[in-house]
Amino acid sequence: MTLAPPSPTPGVQPLQLPWDLRLNADQFELVCQANPDAVLELAANGQLIVMTLTGSETGARNNELSFQLELFAKASGGWQGFDSSTGFRLPDGSVLSPDASLVRLDRWQALTPEQRRGFAPLCPDLVVELASASDEGPRGVSALRQKMDAYQANGAQLGWLLLPEERAVEIWRVGAASTPERLDDAKTLDGGELFPGLVVDLAPIWDV
Repeated sequence: MTLAPPSPTPGVQPLQLPWDLRLNADQFELVCQANPDAVLELAANGQLIVMTLTGSETGARNNELSFQLELFAKASGGWQGFDSSTGFRLPDGSVLSPDASLVRLDRWQALTPEQRRGFAPLCPDLVVELASASDEGPRGVSALRQKMDAYQANGAQLGWLLLPEERAVEIWRVGAASTPERLDDAKTLDGGELFPGLVVDLAPIWDV
């Protein structure tokens, strides 16, 4: 993996980082600051996770998803929404970035300005991930299921894993067993008592 600084000095080779390198969250944040074009996450064991850019179809779906969550957040007044480029420093030391997420406004406002500028030290209340068509790599279904487990273990109240190719959703609920609930031919998602008033229309997400 090559992680180059934003403006490399002519004649100087980019920094090479070994795959077995382990970082803490503070070191990871410095790496991200030095490499703003890199798409990275940090596993709980300190290993870098190199993410790939999304395809245009997935990007359009992410945009629609974030749009609907933001409409809910503004209408209800009690939530802060975040897009897919936002990293969160979870209690287990990992730094992960859901495709879309919501945090209770009081939790967000309790953070210091410095904490808000960096990777917020909390796990979102709602996390949403969009699976790619392939099960390979960090955006594949298997890898995203591991992320959903991590979100749940770190305090997420609700998690949705969207499977566009199958028009299905896997739901992780707080306090539930590790096996998620699956909705086939899903048309809408309801936030229930935890997120009163939140309803996501899946048609514009599936039909991109």
